[in-house]
Amino acid sequence: MEIVYSPEAGGILHRKHHYPWFTDNQDIMRKEIHCGEAQLFSLAKDDLLTITNVDGGISATLLALDPKTLEINFKALSISKLESIPISPPSLNSTAFTRFLTENTIELQALKGKKVFNEATLANDKFIIRSQTDCLLWILLPEPVNGIENSSGGSLLVEQTIQKPSEQNLPPLLGPLINDLRVKTGTARAYEVKKGEYIQVIDVEGRQCSDFMAMRKDALQENKERYIDSTVTRSMVHGAYPRPGLYNKFFDQDMQPLLEVVQDTVGRHDTFALACTARTYEEQGFPGHLNCSDNISAAYSPYGIEPKKAWPAINFFFNSTIDPNSHQLSSEEAWSRPGDYVVMKALTDLICVNTACPDDIDPVNGWNPTDIHVRVYNEDSHIPKSIVHRPYVESEANMTKESAFHSRTSKLTNSFSVARDLWLADHYDATGAIDEYWACSQGVTIQDMSSLRKYDIAGPDAEKLLQLCMTRDIHKLSINRGVYSLICSDTGYVIDDGTLFRLSNHVFRWCCGSEESARQLKAVAEKYKLIVWVKGLWSSMPNLAIQGPKSRDLLSKIVFTQPNRPTLENVKWFGSTIARLNDRNGESFMLTRSGFTGELGYEIFCDHSSALKIWDTIMEAGQEFGITPMGNEALEMKRIEAGLMSAGAEFTPDVDAFEAGLGFAVDMKKDYFIGRDALERNMLAPKKVLVGLKTEGTEIPSHNTPLFVDHQQIGVVTSATYSPTLACTIIMARIAIEHSTLDSVVEIGCLDGHIKRIPARVTGCPFIDPKREKARI
Repeated sequence: MEIVYSPEAGGILHRKHHYPWFTDNQDIMRKEIHCGEAQLFSLAKDDLLTITNVDGGISATLLALDPKTLEINFKALSISKLESIPISPPSLNSTAFTRFLTENTIELQALKGKKVFNEATLANDKFIIRSQTDCLLWILLPEPVNGIENSSGGSLLVEQTIQKPSEQNLPPLLGPLINDLRVKTGTARAYEVKKGEYIQVIDVEGRQCSDFMAMRKDALQENKERYIDSTVTRSMVHGAYPRPGLYNKFFDQDMQPLLEVVQDTVGRHDTFALACTARTYEEQGFPGHLNCSDNISAAYSPYGIEPKKAWPAINFFFNSTIDPNSHQLSSEEAWSRPGDYVVMKALTDLICVNTACPDDIDPVNGWNPTDIHVRVYNEDSHIPKSIVHRPYVESEANMTKESAFHSRTSKLTNSFSVARDLWLADHYDATGAIDEYWACSQGVTIQDMSSLRKYDIAGPDAEKLLQLCMTRDIHKLSINRGVYSLICSDTGYVIDDGTLFRLSNHVFRWCCGSEESARQLKAVAEKYKLIVWVKGLWSSMPNLAIQGPKSRDLLSKIVFTQPNRPTLENVKWFGSTIARLNDRNGESFMLTRSGFTGELGYEIFCDHSSALKIWDTIMEAGQEFGITPMGNEALEMKRIEAGLMSAGAEFTPDVDAFEAGLGFAVDMKKDYFIGRDALERNMLAPKKVLVGLKTEGTEIPSHNTPLFVDHQQIGVVTSATYSPTLACTIIMARIAIEHSTLDSVVEIGCLDGHIKRIPARVTGCPFIDPKREKARI
């Protein structure tokens, strides 16, 4: 029986190395499993599997199958004595598991798994299994029951120690194979690909570069060579230097699209320069050294393709950049880890070539060139678009996924961008950003905000931990109330911002921007030996923003609350309640009076299984009020108008809370919080402040554009947009305090900061509704 592997299944192979994500001995496959997800592992006899309950307090389900018959076989893992439990798909949001069952015609009703861990499991507790025979193992981490109302979430770290490693230790298949070839170190191989087929280029052992070129087959048959042209590609996709990475598509000299990038687990590749040449090595004292250009010419010669001394190419996994000051091209060791890959879809018939770069005289291949592996899949593989998201540099790869609302939003637009590990809409086809902006200002909008990070902080020391880490006084926070707060480093720099809600005496929900929050909270809890759990909810708790002056009117049609919960009318600014759709038997969700638009608005947090029902109900009830789906472009306009600060813009790793304009969220009356001493010191002699600027034109400067008074730079732009309401460009900027007086005039430095200047006047921030009265209505 052929076994169908899903694109989401499996992990990344790791081998020994001096980097923190590499192991010191045997080959190890690592994979993180988040709440609501499922992952497939292929085990060979004597493989060791270590499952770590990272956050504690959650249970997982194991499903062991014979790899040939797909019959249940728990004896293969010696776990027959574990408690048997039914498998419940509604508690999972894994399309991988669903596809596996469907494509292999496995009846769900016949499946029972084995339960490992329970609610009393402590953080970092482990469960270790040794495989007695070859086995396919699904590890399922269901969403918790009543996760909206109670502490929930968490993740597993699974480490598979491979006792008998082979050179075929590669990522799981993404679909039916057409071609499977190994490019040995210092060689190149050419191969043909038909339109619609997928090419997967795999770095087998990590930190190995591979030059790639594709030649259009139909042009070659007419004795014309048409291949990837970097200049045309940059022009067509409106991208240029100096950003490492890949373009969405690659074009030839006739501006014909050749390839579309589908998946990328690395995010740093070279699209600037040539494949290495004989001259590359000769000028460094290595005449006769193998080189990729000659290897490409040799591999292409059977197709009648003219040899070149220097081949242009995409150099996968080659970590290069252009210095923004000197404009010099430079390179370092590749970021790629063992098993990392890029997947492309052929948009026409192609003749492709891949090299395994022989460079062993500088760091680009880690001084140790290794092999490259290439797989070609048929056009029916339907590999989803996805790029890597690693919360921390040492994290395992999390590939971008579709949100719980994607089946609805994707019918309304094709314009999506990456937001952490999800694809979210930029704008919608029927409206566009300007219409969506006005709908939020005058009516009501619905927006998928599921990439927001949510963490439950629970336990007897939860309040103590938060009091140490948060800039607000958490002792004052009542149940069903929330507060906007910061987490700072000991230097006073802003690590993250977000809204903290108190669900009960010892349970809080932190809705924030990044995973750095969790790392800081866990580190402080460990340092002070606190009894507390910090559980990541990830995609198991999608959320929507319902914003605009008609948002309450809309929600009053569909929100039901139990008598012991605050009613919609009594949920004031930064309040929360647990509600249901329409009546006591409707879908459950957490409703908060919050948002990122400056308007009256609410946010809804729900289980993955409830997401579509909630979206459909809101859209149906919202027809009366002209509800409009809104994307991130309109949100950015509203955010800047409201003077709301954003990570990576107003606050960066070297900006303290006051310089970021976030002093209002810092309670200096607290006896202590991490960063307080530094902030107190900085208050005595502030150097820079955040201000608003207005210009008379419509030109929008980019982030970090310099600001001048005469010839002296006095600050930088942090965020800018055109305001439809004010009919001018509005800017948030961090400037020297000496020039921050209202109505002071500064100049925005365009064209290298000197040739062109745009006058701007210092004004208040927020630009509209400075007392935030609209949100408090």
